[in-house]
Amino acid sequence: MIRIFQRHCNYRGYPENKGRPGWFDRERIFDSLMESLDERVEYTAIHDSGRGVIEDHFLNNKNVTKFSMLGGSDSKSLLNMFNYISEQNYADDDIIYLVEDDYLHKPGWIDVMLEGFDYIGADYYTLYDHPDKYYLPMYENLQSKLIITKSVHWRTTPSTCNTYAAKWKTFKKHWDKHHIYWCKSENTHDGYDHTKFLKLWEEGSNLVSCIPGYATHVETNMLSPLTDWSIL
Repeated sequence: MIRIFQRHCNYRGYPENKGRPGWFDRERIFDSLMESLDERVEYTAIHDSGRGVIEDHFLNNKNVTKFSMLGGSDSKSLLNMFNYISEQNYADDDIIYLVEDDYLHKPGWIDVMLEGFDYIGADYYTLYDHPDKYYLPMYENLQSKLIITKSVHWRTTPSTCNTYAAKWKTFKKHWDKHHIYWCKSENTHDGYDHTKFLKLWEEGSNLVSCIPGYATHVETNMLSPLTDWSIL
């Protein structure tokens, strides 16, 4: 079972001025994700009432499991989500997939994700092929291990954003020291998701991303390469 937890809030002003493509639309992205789901997936939306009421959000009219919790920032809404997940009774091998609301998925992403879990045995997975890994000077000497599964390649990658998947037993192993730690105000900074995965690597964990990407962060200069995302 893949259990999706997707965070939403009412964006106004700056968050929508991040260089979005002209076709960007959060509701369209949400509807596309819903259309891709099947019986292998359970979906839960978590709305941040600290950044707008749910009655003014498109979620209010969607027939999905949803909760509204007071957060007010990215780290606080992430902590709310982690606290909710920790209160549930999930099997160790259930896949927990954290999804931000500006990530678009390709059809077939479920098969690719399950394929990764079945063939690789990594700790953490992302379907987003970060384009910055190909051009930023900080990654000029980056070396990755390539792994082939039946449909795609996967590469080891240093970090990802807060859209990624792991088995519940993996989350529990790193729960307090990493996932909860980087949500606390005294520890959090703009790069806490990046820093978290670097720390996990240092302690023997790992992260892989598929090539080509089966999901993308929808920012104009940060789209997963090799796909025309506008037609999805």
